[in-house]
Amino acid sequence: MGMAALKGNETAAQAIVTAYALEAGLAEFYRRIAMTTGDREVSALLTKLADIEDIHRDKLFGLYADLEGETPDRAAFESGTVLTAMEGGFTSEAFIHENRDAMLSPSGVLDIAMMLEAQGMDLYMRYAEKSADKKTRDIFLGLAPTCGFWLP
Repeated sequence: MGMAALKGNETAAQAIVTAYALEAGLAEFYRRIAMTTGDREVSALLTKLADIEDIHRDKLFGLYADLEGETPDRAAFESGTVLTAMEGGFTSEAFIHENRDAMLSPSGVLDIAMMLEAQGMDLYMRYAEKSADKKTRDIFLGLAPTCGFWLP
């Protein structure tokens, strides 16, 4: 799942852009569900999870800026990070369709979030294994163990 996003010959910068897009997709997913649920507790939890994904994106943007040696314009950077998938390799539409009922309670939301972070970790590990570029491989190996643990 999600392997089509990377071929194995990407630069480290391209790998970060892809990871950033996956994090953005997951944040958008959490916010969409938060806006449609009628449960305040579930909505608050989903909003918090989306905020954490934003922190992940901030860290990736910082990593990108360090790699490039300068801080690029954030809007210009984001315009190049468009993907149709979220962390875990799912499209948000398909995932919402299949899992909306599982996200009706805080415990259900946490179960889904943990599953998505595990999928993200697996995805990053597979990308690292597939990458021909050492710097890119090192970035993904660095990202994988932190999935779900980049808390503010």
